[in-house]
Amino acid sequence: MADKAPDAKTQPKVVDRWWVETTPKQRPKVVRPAGPAGTSFFTVAHDFEQGRALDHLTDNNLRLLQQANPPDGGWQYVQLAETTYPQRELDRLKQLIALPNYARGLIVDSGRTIRVLVTGTPIGERLLELALGEAPSFDCWVDGDWVREELFDDVNAALKAFRKYLVDYLSPAGIAHSRAISARA
Repeated sequence: MADKAPDAKTQPKVVDRWWVETTPKQRPKVVRPAGPAGTSFFTVAHDFEQGRALDHLTDNNLRLLQQANPPDGGWQYVQLAETTYPQRELDRLKQLIALPNYARGLIVDSGRTIRVLVTGTPIGERLLELALGEAPSFDCWVDGDWVREELFDDVNAALKAFRKYLVDYLSPAGIAHSRAISARA
């Protein structure tokens, strides 16, 4: 037994067997198609800038308000889609959001959804937006700064809160109160 080389144990015993495959196996690389939803979402959202999108939305709201130029205490209407929101619901909406003299409103009809834009004088200094669709939401901008966002469970809760926000953000007393708080800060 001493005749065997010390490295004989380390060598495989099948080296000289022609029927044993000794090359490493490599599987062919399979090209897989892109995933259904996730991949397309990230492709769409690539290079998305939240700040720029917010600026464009705010600019669009302001542009619509300036073009429509609603009267103090009154409404204007803009239709952006072929299909329209039911007229009866629009009239009901105007009754539920009774605009005070210091506010002016614009209803933006996008077919299935409605956006209510309300501002004071000058147009756009304080801008309230109520989006009524599947998920009602409220946004507020003061001097171009986004100061509040709120989501609601249903349209009735959104309308109730919006009537309160009209007073809080657009009434002379509400504006004076927010300026007094800002001056103290």
